[in-house]
Amino acid sequence: MAKDTLKEEKKDFALNFGNYKLMLIGFAIIVLGFILMVGGGSDDPNIFNYSMFSFRRITLAPILVLFGFAFEIYAIMKKTK
Repeated sequence: MAKDTLKEEKKDFALNFGNYKLMLIGFAIIVLGFILMVGGGSDDPNIFNYSMFSFRRITLAPILVLFGFAFEIYAIMKKTK
């Protein structure tokens, strides 16, 4: 009788392939956000470069990174089959 209960016991992992796929997408979103933050500096320290305060670096990239982290939480918590 004990052998039958062991056979019926199904071993489930906490995360499956669908979760890992969603986590990979979230990681790509985070990396894209950090790539968008790069640049804007000046080669000459005596010259101030205003391009570092562009919309892309100050607003868009941090929002994208925060969305990526929120998407990662969703990917971990989602119950996929």
